[in-house]
Amino acid sequence: MQDYQNLPIDIQTSKLLDWLVDRRHCSLKWQGQVRTVREKIATAIQDMPENEEIRQLLAGSYIHYFHCLRIVEILKGTEASTKNIFGRYSSQRMKDWQEIVSLYEKDNTFLVELASFLVRNVSYEIPSLKKQISKCQQLQQEYSRKEEECQLAATEMRERFYGSCKQYGITGDDVRRELLALVKDLPCQLDEIGAGARGLLEAIDLYQACVQFVCDSSTEQVVPLLRHMQARGNTTIYEWRRGVKPTSVERPKTEEVKEAVEEDAIDWGDFGAGSALGPEAVDYGISVEGASEEIDWGISLESEAHESSEGIDWGDRKEEEEAQITLLEAGSEVPEGMAQGPDALSLLETSETRNQFIDELMELEIFLSQRIIETNEEADILAVSQFQLAPPILQDQTKEKLEAMVAAIQDLIGRLTNLRMQHLFMILASPRYVDRVTELLRQKLKQADLLLLKKELMIQKRQETLEEQASLEPKLDLLVQKTRDLQKLIEADISKRYNGRPVNLMGASL
Repeated sequence: MQDYQNLPIDIQTSKLLDWLVDRRHCSLKWQGQVRTVREKIATAIQDMPENEEIRQLLAGSYIHYFHCLRIVEILKGTEASTKNIFGRYSSQRMKDWQEIVSLYEKDNTFLVELASFLVRNVSYEIPSLKKQISKCQQLQQEYSRKEEECQLAATEMRERFYGSCKQYGITGDDVRRELLALVKDLPCQLDEIGAGARGLLEAIDLYQACVQFVCDSSTEQVVPLLRHMQARGNTTIYEWRRGVKPTSVERPKTEEVKEAVEEDAIDWGDFGAGSALGPEAVDYGISVEGASEEIDWGISLESEAHESSEGIDWGDRKEEEEAQITLLEAGSEVPEGMAQGPDALSLLETSETRNQFIDELMELEIFLSQRIIETNEEADILAVSQFQLAPPILQDQTKEKLEAMVAAIQDLIGRLTNLRMQHLFMILASPRYVDRVTELLRQKLKQADLLLLKKELMIQKRQETLEEQASLEPKLDLLVQKTRDLQKLIEADISKRYNGRPVNLMGASL
C-alpha cells in the first residue's frame, strides 16, 4: 500500500478534460454550468468595494475559482458590519460571491474550468504567441539581409557610375557639362594623335620599298593618307584633297537639335473654306480676264498683261535672263582658298578619313608583323636569296627596330579607338548623344538613391517588428507563469482526491 500511495498519476494535458469526465470528477454538461457561473461573475463585479487587492484581481484577463475564494475572504473584512449573530451576512455582495463559490464547487465545476484554461493555454495561446515572436525574429533577419543587400547594391551602382565616368574621362559632378567640355578638347587631342604619325616615316618607306621591290618597281604610293598625315599632321579635308593650305577656314556651326518645334515655325497653309486669306489671296493666273492683281503666266491674249507691274513675265528678254543666271552662279561660288563646310573639318574629325587612317595604320602594322616573322626564319634559304637584291632599307632592318615600329603604330591605334574616343566621336556626330549618356549615367545614381531609400524602409520595418516582439514577450512570460500556476493548482487538487498521490500533467512543458 505504501508503494501504491507513492505511485504518481500521469495525465496527458491534451486529454485532461476527458480524464476528469471519465473519472466522474465533473459533469458531462460542465460547459453549461461554467456559462452560468460566468454570468453571475459578470453581474457581481458591477458592485465591488474600493479595495486595491480586489482591483488587481479583477484586472486579470480571466477570473477563476481561486480568485473568487480570495474575493470572499476580502469581503469578510469589508462586509463584517453586515454579519448577524448567526454568522450570516446580509450584504448582497457577500451573498453573490458566496453563491458563485458554491456554484463553482458543485460537480467540481471549478476544476474542469481550470483544466479548460490549462488546455487552451498549452495548446493554442502559448504556441500562438511563440509563433508570432518567431515570425518577428524571422522578419528581422530577412529585413537585415535585405538592408545589407540594398546597401551593397547601392554601393555597386555608384561604383558603376564612377567607373563609367572614368571611362568617359569625367568626374561625374556635372555629367553634361563635362562631356561637352571633352568635345571641345577633342580637336587638340586629335592633333596630338596626328602629330604622333610623324614618327612613322621609316615604317612607311620600308613598306613602300618592299612593295616596289616585290611588284617590280610599282609606282603606286602606299598608305597615302598616312603619308600625308606623317608629313603635315592632322590637316583639314581641304588641304588633303587639294594639296594646299586654305587661306581661311570657316568651320560649320554645331548646334544642339531642338527637342520641339514651335507651333508657328512651320506653316502648312490652310486649304479649308474658312481660310483667313480668302479665296482671292492665291491666284494661279488661269483666268480669261486680265486683272492687274493676278499672276500672268504669259499665255494671255491681251497685250496689256505684259505691262503689269505686279505680274511675272516669262518673255524673251535676254538681258534679264543673263542677269539672273549670273546672280545664281555668283552666289554658288566659294572664294578661292577658303575652306567651308565639311572641307573645314580635320581628317580625324571626319569619320570617312578617320576610318581610312585607321585602316592604313592596321595595314602597316600587319606588314611589319609579317616582316618580324620573316626575320625570325633565319634558316629559310629561299627567303634569304630572294632579299639579296633588295634595297638596303629592307636588308638593314632588325627585329628590335621592327617591333619598335609596331609598338608605335599600336599606340596610335589604341589612342584613336579606345572606348573614350568612341564616345567622344559619337557625341561629336550627334549632340543628342550627350543627353542619352547623361540620362543613362543619372539613372545609375537614381537607382542607387532608390536602393538607399529601400534600405531605410527595411530599417523601419525591422524596428517595427522589434517593437512588436518586445510587446509580445512580456505577454508570453505572463501567460506562461499563469499557466504554470494553473498546472500546480490542478495537480494539487487532483492529488487531494487521491490521498496525496503525486500528479504529473504530461505534455505541458513550458
